[in-house]
Amino acid sequence: MMREFPAPPRAAEFSELISKKVEEVKTAGGTRETVTVDWNGQQAHVEVIDLPLSSLFYNPSTHRIRAQRSHDAERDTALDKDPWSAESQDYLGFLLKADPENTNVRDKDFDVLKDSLHQFGQNDPGLVTRHGVLVNGNTRAAALRELGEQSMRVGVLPASFTWADINAVELSLQLRKDHRRDYSYINRLIAMEEQAALGRTPEQIAKDFRIQVRTYHQERWILSTIRELNERSRTGGGSGLRLVDWEGAQERLKELHRLYVKLETVDRDQAEVLKELRLAAILLDFSKTDVRHINEDFLKAGLERQLPMGGTTAAQPQSVSIPGLGLEVPAASSAVAEARAMNDEILRTAAVVRNEAADLGDERKAAAQDTWDSTKKAFDEAIEAAGRSARLRKRKQLAPARLAEACASIDQCVNDLVQARTSRSLDEEAFDEAVVKLRGSLLKLAQQAGRGLPQPGDGVSWLLEAVAAEGTK
Repeated sequence: MMREFPAPPRAAEFSELISKKVEEVKTAGGTRETVTVDWNGQQAHVEVIDLPLSSLFYNPSTHRIRAQRSHDAERDTALDKDPWSAESQDYLGFLLKADPENTNVRDKDFDVLKDSLHQFGQNDPGLVTRHGVLVNGNTRAAALRELGEQSMRVGVLPASFTWADINAVELSLQLRKDHRRDYSYINRLIAMEEQAALGRTPEQIAKDFRIQVRTYHQERWILSTIRELNERSRTGGGSGLRLVDWEGAQERLKELHRLYVKLETVDRDQAEVLKELRLAAILLDFSKTDVRHINEDFLKAGLERQLPMGGTTAAQPQSVSIPGLGLEVPAASSAVAEARAMNDEILRTAAVVRNEAADLGDERKAAAQDTWDSTKKAFDEAIEAAGRSARLRKRKQLAPARLAEACASIDQCVNDLVQARTSRSLDEEAFDEAVVKLRGSLLKLAQQAGRGLPQPGDGVSWLLEAVAAEGTK
């Protein structure tokens, strides 16, 4: 949630410097550069000045890296305690340059931005508070510092701005259609959550984010589910999965929500079991195509029995939480309890495998990796079996589907024939040739349909009789 931070060191001194520079710009005459800021439903035009980069602070509450802050729990805690220290500012700089989906890797988009600044210079000004905290332009500041630049052009916000105002302005700038770099998926979810905490309605938030209201509710469900899973992943030492661990799972999580909503009204137990199985597969890094095989047919075929469900001894829960609603209902079946117990084990294992802390111990990490590998193998085998079954079903259904399409085409042909005769525009010769081709196709169809069927159904029997009659002519 959004929080207040104390003023940076030497804030009063820097505020005085900014005020002097703004006044100098106003009294210098000539053309003045301003930047437009949306605030409280109105547009404000603020002065742009040059400020030394060494005096500017990265914004600890920027939505750009909110989820990525969980990359290192120890440094994140230190950042909360003192966001203006050199160590905390270095951590923010590191995250601004990191890939949102894998913070151990440098972001290619950051290098593209850096090259652009090197080649063309700074086109758009950033935005800064009277205390020198960057509201917009944090990533640009990081790139300019790497380039060895000494100053940055920034618009200066009014001195009366609170942290709530700062967050609102940053969000409005981000949501402009012409903004060059979007928030990562999880950071967008966090931004929506913060807006809801401020008392804004789903309709208002959906409008700002340019999405439909039903999509807003879907996003809130997804973030609530992620937070629940992160909590369930916590081991005895308190370490668990991080928000950043779910970056890159956007489409798979959205498809999960659509399946869950579809099944929940029909069979809530089935919906819960499939939710746990799909979440486990997502966490195990299976592709979107693979995850899709975990559906109603997956359960009907009993393929979930190939998974290590029930492998952990866990008491059946007395209630089940409904993400996003804050409600709990009685647990419906042992199948749901087994799926949750299996997923809890996977979540805790993932928390150890993905945790880079040195104090976990090599033996514990090795054991967790073995469990992870064996679990992924079990899922891989079950999903592969489901894929084979799906391909077999598709082959079984392909011929009937083709014939159904042909019937629809013939029905349309009847209508076209009536209209052509009415207007006396029928090409009888071409039509006759097409009917001859149809006869040949039906003969070939009859030959294949009658093979290996000692007791054919009514449709195939009719087809065989019609072909036999054709042969007697």
